[in-house]
Amino acid sequence: MRAPLLNGRWLIGLLLAGCATVDRAPPAADAIAALPPAFAGLNTAQTSGEPIADLLPREDPAYQALSDKAFTSAPTLAAAMARVDAARGGLRGARAEQLPEISASASGTRQRINPAAQFGGPLPPGVEIPSSQSSLRAGINASWDADLFGRLRASARAADARLDAATADAAGIRLALAADLAGAVIDARAIDARRVVLDRDLAAANDLVGLTQARVAAGIAPAFDLLRAQSLALAVRGQLAALSADRAVVIGGLVTLTAASAQEVESALMQPAALATAVLPLLAIPSTQLRLRPDVIAADQRLQAADHEIAAAAAERFPQLSITGALGLFALAAGDLFSDDAIVGSLGAGIAGPLLDFGRVRARIDQRQADARKAFALYRQTLFTALGEVEAALGSVAAADRREAALTEQARFDVDAASLAQDRYSRGLETFLAVIDAQRSANSSQAAAVDAMALSRRERVALYRAVGGAGTAPTFAAAAAPPLPPQLQQISASPGSRAALPH
Repeated sequence: MRAPLLNGRWLIGLLLAGCATVDRAPPAADAIAALPPAFAGLNTAQTSGEPIADLLPREDPAYQALSDKAFTSAPTLAAAMARVDAARGGLRGARAEQLPEISASASGTRQRINPAAQFGGPLPPGVEIPSSQSSLRAGINASWDADLFGRLRASARAADARLDAATADAAGIRLALAADLAGAVIDARAIDARRVVLDRDLAAANDLVGLTQARVAAGIAPAFDLLRAQSLALAVRGQLAALSADRAVVIGGLVTLTAASAQEVESALMQPAALATAVLPLLAIPSTQLRLRPDVIAADQRLQAADHEIAAAAAERFPQLSITGALGLFALAAGDLFSDDAIVGSLGAGIAGPLLDFGRVRARIDQRQADARKAFALYRQTLFTALGEVEAALGSVAAADRREAALTEQARFDVDAASLAQDRYSRGLETFLAVIDAQRSANSSQAAAVDAMALSRRERVALYRAVGGAGTAPTFAAAAAPPLPPQLQQISASPGSRAALPH
């Protein structure tokens, strides 16, 4: 009797249906969340065609030196690269699951028996059974999952996407490191600029003390004026001491970022560089730049991985075809081990699938689908967080530029007013209180102008970080990633990753 099971037509139909169900491509990012055509806070009439990397203080030799140091020895980057290596190992393991597994074994045993006990009494006359027996075995075993429904292929694609996500995370850490370094260097230059201003203010205050002492000695000014002049000089000295504390904090932060000694950091900062005072034009930044942010790329790849893991879980509903084979040698004596009669072997195939699992596979599919919904929500959250950060950074840059222009002009007026008040006081045409007030205003406005200059540069660094750096569109091909720019060589992916890092 020929059973329908042996016909095989139902199995072919099931194979085709299963492949059509499981082996599918995940949705594209553009179809998930659309971006506006342009940033609302960017006035295109005031933009320039300079590279986005110009938002960083690349002209500062200290920034270049400290960046080179940080990108080769920063612990945060080393930890990120370890996570990339772990993800790369997971990808190699997932790909290896698609290949046959071959193992070799060898064994030898020697057994001693009691013939009388074995047969329940004395042996018949003329029958002899050896009291000891040896057996030798050696062989090669192989097994292979044919992966008819793409379960292993989907798992490998998920591992590939996880590797891309880990690589993008490493690029994000590098981006944050570059921005933090830029901000710290700008703070250090601002402290140096404020020190120059305070040194000049201290010299002016000392001159005022000398002038007041002469007037008090001549009896044309009260001793109270001398006390006010000395108080002004002491206030400037106090601000200089506070600057030293601020600089120590900046040095400590740079030591943490670069894993360098304080002496190395100080040596880098000793290279002369001025804090830029000119208002820099904004750069022409397309909204599509956000898709090149490392965290957006990582969220997108985790979403792709979640979709592939759904496919892998769905494939568990269908049978698995496994092929096994063995080839070896078996003999009862060492001299017979390599004879023709000692060769043994087997070849077989088996198919097994769930018949009644009481919802186990369905539960795993539901779990993977929930993970995918979470990844989808996190991707959209990451993308629109990036959009909000860019819009906020653009607004902050514009406000910082206006503040810098206003405070710089105010400082210029206050310095002129203080000089004029002191000249009038030396001629007896102005009160000493007016001189002190004018000098305090000049000191305060000059410090505020320097802080405004530094803030304008820091806001541009924040904009650089918000747009994801000077990234280029990554390509996710099956082959190894293309060569990276020199500044990304420390986070380059070895063969097996298909992600090109944004730089």
